[in-house]
Order: sequence, then structure tokens, then C-alpha cells
Amino acid sequence: MENDKIITVQNLVKKFGSFTANDNLTFDVYRGEIFGFLGANGAGKTTALRILCGLSSPTSGEVKVAGFDIYRETEKIKKNIGYMSQKFSLYEDLTVSENIQFYAGIYGISPKKRKEKEALLLQKLEMTGARHKLIAGLPLGWKQKLAFSVAVFHDPKIVFLDEPTGGVDPVTRRKFWDLIYEVASNGITVFVTTHYMDEAEYCDRVSIMDAGKIEALDSPANLKKTYNAKNMDEVFIQIAR
Repeated sequence: MENDKIITVQNLVKKFGSFTANDNLTFDVYRGEIFGFLGANGAGKTTALRILCGLSSPTSGEVKVAGFDIYRETEKIKKNIGYMSQKFSLYEDLTVSENIQFYAGIYGISPKKRKEKEALLLQKLEMTGARHKLIAGLPLGWKQKLAFSVAVFHDPKIVFLDEPTGGVDPVTRRKFWDLIYEVASNGITVFVTTHYMDEAEYCDRVSIMDAGKIEALDSPANLKKTYNAKNMDEVFIQIAR
């Protein structure tokens, strides 16, 4: 299993002045795993996520992402990951095709390869007819699917999703999780933060944070057994009570 670790975190501490946002976090994430990072607002999820993406430095601790050290190799980390935020990270005043072109350029994908991949992607998403439409005019569900697809367009080793399904209806959320399962089955590790407890059930393992600490980490089935709970909502309430 040691070789299968794609993220290793040991004693990660992040402080802002006297406030400790991440308090000695230690966990591993494995290749191809769907790893849920749960916690109420203010629990420290986004702070940890920013560190793992190479956007922020820890105060102390050891962190490796895709085999690269968080202190010395942040640029290599950024090349090997995808990222999608709750705000979808697409440019509203660009068309669907222009957004794909823009991100393909950032990821260093050649124009020829980009054209091939773009055609396949739009076909799969049933959005070929929307190629020249502005992002601003698309339904929320379409934006969400496209933002996720763009985040994995360069076949990264890991994709980080920061509350990606906020504000969308349950049916669209379910469809979005079908996309997550698909990329995980292709060997991409999915690291997802969410505050929807029903989504925790879709993860291989979940970590639950409270006040900057990881209070529980296991598969949803084992957590429900441990806390004698019917669902993940009940587990979460017991931990964050």
C-alpha cells in the first residue's frame, strides 16, 4: 500500500497569528481513491486544501502530493493536479471552447491534441452545440460539468474539488458524482470537500474535521458502525456536537 500513497500528510500545522486553523493533521490518500474531506464551515478544510494544492505553505509538518514536497516542489505539484472550486473557475465572458482553449494552454497541451480532446469532451457532455456559447448563459448544471471536465482535461494524478456541488439541485448533484466515479475508475484520485453528508456516502473514505483537528477517518460504513449511526448525518452530529 505504501507505493499507492498519492498524498501523505504528517503533523500538518497552519497558524494565522495565534489562531490554529490546522492542528496536527496526519492522513494518507491512495491512488484512485475518492477521499472526502468533511467539516462544518470554519473547521479548517479549505486551509488544508490550499496547502495541498501548493497555494499556501504550512507553518510546520511534512506534506507530499503526487510524490512532490510541499515546501520545495510546489510548481511540480501544480502541474500534476486539477482544481475546481465552488465558483466553478470558468470565465463567464468566454465561450465554452475559449475556456477549454485557455486551460489547455495553461496545462501545456498542444493545439492539435486540444482539438481532439475538446471534440471528444463536448460529445461526451452532449454540449457540441454549445461550443460557441458564453459560459454566462449556460445552466448551472452544464457549467458544473464543464468546470469539472476542464479540471481533469490534462489527466492529472489528483483532482481537488472544493465544495463543487454547492447550490445545485439533488438530481444534478447525483449526475456530477457519476463524473467523479468515472475519473476515479481511470486512476485519478479525487479529493473532495463537501458539507452534504449524503455525498460522504459516495466516498471510499472520509475524514471529518472539527475545530482544526481530524476527529474521525474511515470508510462511511465503518464510521456508521463505530458511532452506531444510521447515516453520515448522525455520525457528523455526534462528532461536531
